[in-house]
Amino acid sequence: MKNNLYMVLSGLLLMLISGCSSGSDAESERDLEAFAVATFAGGCFWCVEEGFEKLPGVHEAISGYTGGQTPDPTYEQVAGGRTSHTEAVQVYYDPEVIEYAGLLEAFWRMMDPNDAGGQFVDRGRQYRPEIFYHNEQQRQLAKASIARLAETGPFDEAIIVPVTALDEFYQAEDYHQNYYRENPIRYRFYTRNSGRYQFVEEVWGDEQQQDFTRFRDADLLE
Repeated sequence: MKNNLYMVLSGLLLMLISGCSSGSDAESERDLEAFAVATFAGGCFWCVEEGFEKLPGVHEAISGYTGGQTPDPTYEQVAGGRTSHTEAVQVYYDPEVIEYAGLLEAFWRMMDPNDAGGQFVDRGRQYRPEIFYHNEQQRQLAKASIARLAETGPFDEAIIVPVTALDEFYQAEDYHQNYYRENPIRYRFYTRNSGRYQFVEEVWGDEQQQDFTRFRDADLLE
């Protein structure tokens, strides 16, 4: 009798937890629908996620995989180079606070746009930089931003970041989300040895820190 009661109570508890989880997920999805979305690949998604989540007007950045053909890829598959996906981040932002042009300016200060073979210590196409556009306006803005960076930016070599239509974005496993907050010690150890922040500091210097809300889409398309 005790076993039967235990099984019934366990089942009810599981249903309650599942129901709460489903409701929470649905509510979270509805919350994100209120924002514009952009997708960027700049090497290790832990670092790119942190970079975007610190920006005013960014509601959330989600780490994931895109740019390949394998459905529902796992981290082991992508990191092992067994798919053509790259690590990427989807950015949910309020365009009334920060425009796409501002996200692009921030993106250039997170990565190396001259390196198609990976980013810093992470090598391979699974870490290649790429901009994935969601609509024609984003495509035009990304192209214009690249042209401006090539003309007036601090890089002597060609900007090799492709601008590609987003096909499918697969959210990465839960333990990758907000990694910089959930695992600060491991994250700091990784970033100190990756070479990313040293590169950004050397290339951009005082221009690394900007008010990214001041950049306007209209100015890029003039």
